[in-house]
Amino acid sequence: MGVVNVTPDSFSDGGRWDDHASAVAHGRELLEHGADILDIGGESTRPGATRPLVAEELDRVVPVIADLAAAGAVVSVDTMRAEVAAAALDAGATIVNDVSGGLADPGMLEVIAGSRATYVAMHWRAHAHHMTQFTSYRDGVVAGVCRELEARLEALVEAGVPESRVVLDPGLGFAKTTEQNWELLAGLAQLQALGRPVLVGASRKAFLGQLLAGPDGVRAVDQREHAGVALAVLLAERGVWALRVHDVRATADALAVWQRLTQEQG
Repeated sequence: MGVVNVTPDSFSDGGRWDDHASAVAHGRELLEHGADILDIGGESTRPGATRPLVAEELDRVVPVIADLAAAGAVVSVDTMRAEVAAAALDAGATIVNDVSGGLADPGMLEVIAGSRATYVAMHWRAHAHHMTQFTSYRDGVVAGVCRELEARLEALVEAGVPESRVVLDPGLGFAKTTEQNWELLAGLAQLQALGRPVLVGASRKAFLGQLLAGPDGVRAVDQREHAGVALAVLLAERGVWALRVHDVRATADALAVWQRLTQEQG
């Protein structure tokens, strides 16, 4: 899943593709590099980010989705808003990647139930401006995330969304400390035991920068890619459904090597 941030303030590449033409061109480039899905987002969810107006988010993502879907891409919309999700699906998106798991907008579940879209429900506790205040998990982060995602899955089914259309995401970096991110990755099998495919978005996140910190401090965002690619291969070995990444070419190349060796080993 290749990331296309149509935003001026995303943590990794804010502003590089925040106009229609450059976002579409970047999406096409990611497809050429091996992306299976393009994830188009118009709202930054980095820690401390403020939310755009609904109209602003719509203006950012819908035209880009329409053009990329018309070009044959499998398109996901990265949004927490039901109105944006509905417009994106009308424009040709087939996946809704909701980092709030339906908690930010009560209307989201109705939109998904009335569509045929795949729905990615991420673990989420609060909006970006104060999510760092919600990192306490009474019985550990793995158990807590599994329990809360299971509750979201139950809510989706109750709203009329077939379980077969739901993908789960542990929400690395969202109301999680650095150590909790590593605990979640180590305990991924417990999340997979819920019986749904799992999407993981670790690319360029702060916990990788902290792992790689040197004398000058935390490794810069644009210098975390090698670690992210290594992690992607390990996650592929564990059977995740998709990897949400910024550098599609590097990840696809690494996965091609892993797949070839796996074939050779039988």
